[in-house]
Amino acid sequence: MFKVLTIAGSDSCCGAGVQADLKVINELGAYGTSAITAITSQNTLGVSSVFNVPASVVSQQIEAVISDIGADSLKTGMLVSEDIVEVVCDMFRKHSLNNLVVDPIITSHKGERLLSDGGVKKLVSDLIPLSCLATPNIPEAEIITDRKIENLSDIKDAASAMLEQGASNVLIKGGHAMGYENSHDTNRKIIDLFYDGKEFQYFSEKRINTDNVHGTGCMYSAAIATELAKGNEMISSITVAKKFITKIIKESSMPGKGNRLADFTH
Repeated sequence: MFKVLTIAGSDSCCGAGVQADLKVINELGAYGTSAITAITSQNTLGVSSVFNVPASVVSQQIEAVISDIGADSLKTGMLVSEDIVEVVCDMFRKHSLNNLVVDPIITSHKGERLLSDGGVKKLVSDLIPLSCLATPNIPEAEIITDRKIENLSDIKDAASAMLEQGASNVLIKGGHAMGYENSHDTNRKIIDLFYDGKEFQYFSEKRINTDNVHGTGCMYSAAIATELAKGNEMISSITVAKKFITKIIKESSMPGKGNRLADFTH
């Protein structure tokens, strides 16, 4: 049995966060566990409230899971505060864990801040250096590296900067690049850039003609973590995850009045 621990926020419409992660982990054949960092009241139209779980309770959740079930890999999502980032770092070191995928959720897709300034600093200085992979999107990479990203050359520079900050491997997701998020041009491709300090590699799929699908970043990192838990190499894990998330976007549906959601009923 392969085991994956997700440390992230709860999404009441189950389109993102812990709930989406657990669906992905199960779909890809592993056993998922969770530690919840925040409880959000949200639906397909947006977030109406957020309750931050105390860092001590997050620590207790991680301890409960690791001391009993264990984890072959971990992924982090919405971590909310500096204290929670520190707790995750402490637990990772305490239990000598491996295969940490950090999805550095800093802002919502509407630009609302989801991680404090102190949390961002701690994420960059402590958590990302512990990870085997960080998976920022374009806006997150801009905040982490304090630079504007407008083209592929800028993405490469940002990836290099993240390695200089201590990251082992970086996958910068290209869905926000160069106006692609508003484009329905099906000839365009979504290109994600991977950098390990030696060479740049590209993972691309044709852009799907659909409206925004909630939670794709969460599910992408969860899929990578699941493949790593199975013992697969990094490049293979990203390749499988990229194809998986593309399929999810193609098969997404609209159960509510707003964003599309992943539909695992197919």
